[in-house]
Amino acid sequence: MWRKIIFLILVFFCTSSHSNEDFFLMLKNSKVNVRMGPGMDYPIKFIYKKKYLPVKIIDKKDNFRKIIDHKKNSGWIHWTQLKKINSLLVLSDRILFEKPTYNSRPLANIRSGRLFVLEKCKKNWCEVSSQSYSGWITTENVWGKN
Repeated sequence: MWRKIIFLILVFFCTSSHSNEDFFLMLKNSKVNVRMGPGMDYPIKFIYKKKYLPVKIIDKKDNFRKIIDHKKNSGWIHWTQLKKINSLLVLSDRILFEKPTYNSRPLANIRSGRLFVLEKCKKNWCEVSSQSYSGWITTENVWGKN
């Protein structure tokens, strides 16, 4: 009896979805419908109006991907509305630096909610750019880094 229970528990944990399988993509367009379920027949739950917003992919079914955003909103998006190039959303105020070190020249004060395109990362730093700024930020309190 106990062997059967332990076996079932092991099977459950080995086959369940793990967070390391989750990954980030970004919205391809400035208007993206998020649906209640994985199909065009499902009603629209809400609409994103922010191009390049990073979203975490937590599931997939056919041509739809289940996503979650930085505010814990979730729903289903057609795969054609997503892009592989990463972006970052800054979740707390920080400083943008010229190089990936606190000893380099500070370039700008970055406010929470600022969206950046991710260029590359080194250890705990990422090189980012936007229309106004380009530089390095720490990866602490950002949404969108795989």
